[in-house]
Amino acid sequence: MGTAVMFIVMFGLMFLGVPIAVAMFIAMIALIAIDPVTTQSFLAQTAYGGVAVFTNLALPFFMISGTIMETGGLSKRLVNAANSLIGGVTGSLGMVTVIACMFFGAVSGSAPATVAAIGAIMIPMMVEDGYNKYYATALACCAGGLGVIVPPSYPLVLYGVTCSQSVGDLFIAGLLPSCVVGGILIIINYFYCKKRGLKGENKFNIKNALHAFWDAKWALIMPIIILGGIYSGFFTATEAAVVSVVYGIFVGFVLYKELKWKNLWLIFRDNAAFIAGTMFIMCPADATGSVFAYLNINQIIADFMFSISDNYYVVMFMIFVIMFIVGMFIQTTPAIIILAPTLLSVVTQVGCDPIHFGIILDLALAIAFVTPPVAVNLFVGSSMTGISIDKITKAEIPLLIGLCVAFFVVAFVPWFSLALL
Repeated sequence: MGTAVMFIVMFGLMFLGVPIAVAMFIAMIALIAIDPVTTQSFLAQTAYGGVAVFTNLALPFFMISGTIMETGGLSKRLVNAANSLIGGVTGSLGMVTVIACMFFGAVSGSAPATVAAIGAIMIPMMVEDGYNKYYATALACCAGGLGVIVPPSYPLVLYGVTCSQSVGDLFIAGLLPSCVVGGILIIINYFYCKKRGLKGENKFNIKNALHAFWDAKWALIMPIIILGGIYSGFFTATEAAVVSVVYGIFVGFVLYKELKWKNLWLIFRDNAAFIAGTMFIMCPADATGSVFAYLNINQIIADFMFSISDNYYVVMFMIFVIMFIVGMFIQTTPAIIILAPTLLSVVTQVGCDPIHFGIILDLALAIAFVTPPVAVNLFVGSSMTGISIDKITKAEIPLLIGLCVAFFVVAFVPWFSLALL
């Protein structure tokens, strides 16, 4: 009875627009009033413990770093570097869009920021080259999901903190899956463009390519510093996030000279509310996990899923369906905090590695960025182009199918996540 009331109150308040953290706290208080499995003082202590973790500082610093990189002139240099790789091949501009999103994702860690930075440059170029404007916008939105797959990725940081997993290992594990996603999107774009006769005009020139990569070298060095520093043990993920902010400010001010003090103030101001909201949502994470443990909810969910099947592939398919539906209505941060610990306890019972599951969860939530009604990437794309969400959604169907295929390839073949560890 108490458990049912807790979930009804929680999701009812969320549906009414109450902040996620507040809804979770009120739901747990309602549970305690009916079934005193713990005390309110314990909830307060665990809520503080959920946010007072050193690793949590990586989240705000990676968010700020991504915005600094976007404002400091890195996006156009990354686009030029990606463009220099592609000669006069079919669908070259679409390929450049995907590759540029991978490059920018490696310095931003944010899907919406990747769509905004790369889409603003590539969508007009694709439309001018003959691409359907709906498809061009859809491609930028879907490829923007690479922003949370290519490390550093803030959902991976959040998963690592929530489920007590190594953020460094998660970053390394995300490298090959991001190539799988990018490769499938490039293949779909190739056949789309071949059918419509969209060929590249610029032939590959080694001199131009070297010049473009030299111009973008400071942007391309950043992921090497972050991942190299973490994996070598030179600094932690949190320290890497701080280094990325300092490095971004230095590059923007001193080397590219496109970052101004006014921009820096706006970056900190605009990120403050989002960071505060994210950290506030993390407060009830430990408290919710403790309550779920008291009520044995994790095992109840596991028993329910195993009553259907205990086959690894069937369980992965069920997880995909759950995350696909959840992602349509709940944003990334609360989805990870609420569901990741519970689902992790299920998949470990069928032999799934926790690091591999983090990548699976990340891929599922990357798809959620382009599945309405809560589709942040689509809203960014719509705001940039003025195209309605429903038209972008219709145009993205082949790309969305490709993202789903990429999910199952990575989920069913753990090698892609674990080979580099």
